Amino acid sequence: MKTDLQNLPPLILKPFLLFVFLSSLSFLAFLSLQTTPKPSASAAPDDLPSDLKIRPGYTSYDAYLQRQLNKTLDPKLRRIWTTRDWDRKVAVFSAFFDSLKRRSFLANASKSLCIGARVGQEVAALKRVGVSDSVGIDLVPYPPLVLKGDFHRQPFADGTFDFEFSNVFDHALYPRKFVGEIERTLRPGGICVLHVLVSKRADKYSANDLYSVTPLEKLFSKSELVELRGIDGFGLDTEVVFRKRKG
Repeated sequence: MKTDLQNLPPLILKPFLLFVFLSSLSFLAFLSLQTTPKPSASAAPDDLPSDLKIRPGYTSYDAYLQRQLNKTLDPKLRRIWTTRDWDRKVAVFSAFFDSLKRRSFLANASKSLCIGARVGQEVAALKRVGVSDSVGIDLVPYPPLVLKGDFHRQPFADGTFDFEFSNVFDHALYPRKFVGEIERTLRPGGICVLHVLVSKRADKYSANDLYSVTPLEKLFSKSELVELRGIDGFGLDTEVVFRKRKG
């Protein structure tokens, strides 16, 4: 026997319509997941140089992002980063950037990007030493210093920056994409500076382990290594400077 919706009592009709509406939303969400491609942790490139190892255990790209967000959104850590840690880190980064200026890798006119900048101490340091056109990206924005952005897919046009800095290479699940985005958004002749930990295991939130600088030289296929030196920078021991080729 057919049911006439107009004859259903209100107490039955409203739950029925709500069920139909929610079912439609669920179906549309399912279709969206099927049609929107997402990187898969199982698809992490297996042709990486031997001295660069991807850590196992990520079942999906969403799982990787969530693990990174667990650190970035930790209320205790964010309180430390924005209070007692702020002046100390800005001072240390300022010294690094001052040194890069003296070695002609950075200038006041350099349009600059800090990758994985969290709450923006690096950006504040750049501005302090006179590099005013500076911004950072992180999964969680911290206006006005840090914009929302995934370093595997930078939200910028090709050739945007003169200078890019990062001390979170070890957090890249896809190192080739991480480097590829830097080289894409750097202008020809632009400088990239990485602070990395070599030969030692990085922190528990790291997605890869680097055992020499050779993998970086191979990944930066459009750039040349121009300087390498030891540093003491928040648990990182090596500064690597690349210049993007002009040709």
